[in-house]
Amino acid sequence: MWTLADKELDSRLLIGTALYPSPQIMVDAIKASKSEVLTVSLRRQKPEQGGGQEFWNYLKELNLNILPNTAGCHSVKEAVTTAQMARELFGTTWLKLEVIGDDYNLQPNPFELLEATKELISQGFEVFPYCTDDLVLCEKLVEAGCQILMPWGAPIGTGRGLTDPYALKVLRQRMPDITMIVDAGIGSPSHAVQALEMGFDGVLLNTAVAKAADPVKMARAFAHALEAGRLGYEAGVMPEKDLAAPSTPTLGTPFWHQN
Repeated sequence: MWTLADKELDSRLLIGTALYPSPQIMVDAIKASKSEVLTVSLRRQKPEQGGGQEFWNYLKELNLNILPNTAGCHSVKEAVTTAQMARELFGTTWLKLEVIGDDYNLQPNPFELLEATKELISQGFEVFPYCTDDLVLCEKLVEAGCQILMPWGAPIGTGRGLTDPYALKVLRQRMPDITMIVDAGIGSPSHAVQALEMGFDGVLLNTAVAKAADPVKMARAFAHALEAGRLGYEAGVMPEKDLAAPSTPTLGTPFWHQN
């Protein structure tokens, strides 16, 4: 069990609700993943206009924690307005804050992100900022009041995994008391294991499950991956070495002999 903001959770997997072949497959995959936190994009579904009503009904039946996100926002004004609507609709102060700066790789705009974070924290939101693995930016977000950071592993939807393990390790080492969830770029269960073995608290993903040939089976694979990665971290992963070392060293002389 671990603590995310004000919630006690068993699963360290946060999962998205977009791109699935059907609402029923989405539900089945979420159940198989054992995730207790679902991310939802308000701007894409627009429930306030009655859009995606079947989708919202499915989510309500799951009765899990909702983490609204500001996907599609490109400015502080857009992000703040979307956040306020999400808080009213979902009755939660949790918010995955996305302020996109580049439409090619969907990289967050660090300047707008920091400004929006400061404004939303002043309005009482628990901000989960989607950011790059830039150390200085992450330090500024923490100074602004964030207790949770969501650095990317790679650009959204690329499935490339942890493209800069060094930068992520530095973040984890420099901010040991901050909850950190690797968000974006996770493409396979092995990527999730790597993130958890490095000491990250969780992983957020969507495309890797939703676009799999069998989303339900892939969701189950990620559930096991998160558990394995965390257990590996807690047990202590052996350090890498340049030279070979025998696992069964010999002592003295052989125990057999010839007459």
